[in-house]
Amino acid sequence: MIPTSDIFSISNQKQFEKIALKVFRFQYENNLVYKEFCEFMKVKVSAVKSLKQIPFLPIQFFKSHSVVSNTNPIQETFTSSGTSGQITSRHCVTDVSIYEESYRKGFAQFYGNIEDYVVLALLPSYLEREGSSLIYMFKDLIEKTNHTESGFYLNNYNALTEKLISLDNSGQNVLLIGVTYALLDLVEQHKFQLNNTFIMETGGMKGKRKEMIREELHDQLCKGFGVTAIHSEYGMTELLSQAYSLGNGIFECPSWMQVLIRDTEDALTYVNDGKTGGINVIDLANINSCSFIATQDLGKKNPNNSFEVLGRFDNSDIRGCNLMVY
Repeated sequence: MIPTSDIFSISNQKQFEKIALKVFRFQYENNLVYKEFCEFMKVKVSAVKSLKQIPFLPIQFFKSHSVVSNTNPIQETFTSSGTSGQITSRHCVTDVSIYEESYRKGFAQFYGNIEDYVVLALLPSYLEREGSSLIYMFKDLIEKTNHTESGFYLNNYNALTEKLISLDNSGQNVLLIGVTYALLDLVEQHKFQLNNTFIMETGGMKGKRKEMIREELHDQLCKGFGVTAIHSEYGMTELLSQAYSLGNGIFECPSWMQVLIRDTEDALTYVNDGKTGGINVIDLANINSCSFIATQDLGKKNPNNSFEVLGRFDNSDIRGCNLMVY
């Protein structure tokens, strides 16, 4: 077993690769689903010497299998949102303290001390169901702010508006995280001019509104909130870590997480920086499930390891011939 202290203290690429290869071998030996997938792909473990030789488990496996790398009791089962009758993903977490350490340290890496903020969360689609890892995360972060003003909002936009304006005018640093459609609803009802508030969008439209391209969406939100940039959070049920964008849709990962961009027609090859392809995520915090996941998101990587999310594969054709760009 790889100590989590090694994972969360990674400081350079050489360290990352060394620990990622250790995690790969550990999960091959201890995760039955991942081992069967590797064997199906005819991967010889001893021949895997670099990140690009590691097999990435298609994210759909979290819908059909329990993806775990030990036999410890399940402490939390996080589930994805889905429409009625749709099969949802399940992430079985045997040590929730690793998730807590990951999102706390990840947030601190990008935003500093959580106690410097009042955190307001406008996450109706997540609050209205059980098993959301995002709600688990922000419930904890809200408590960690030690501010009585921090809290969740459902559809009470008037109360949120008053709180937001009051806090911003007082000079208090505020982080408002919201599901995308709810933030648009908010700025359609109220116009703001905020000077001390970060706006972070996550989660998309959830079927409530027509999907928009990022530039148009962020332009509307910037004008509505009176801010110069919209922040974003890139996370998912199947990951215990998050990447953050501080503006312009450019995401950066915490030091124990990286992305690779695979060819849309050949999942075993990778494209060069600046080229569009499927996003593969290495999340070493997923030590007890699977750290190597081929997502259904499309993106491109920049030379400095930052990345952009450009759309999503159509579910009917994961190879990427048909694309649904949002």
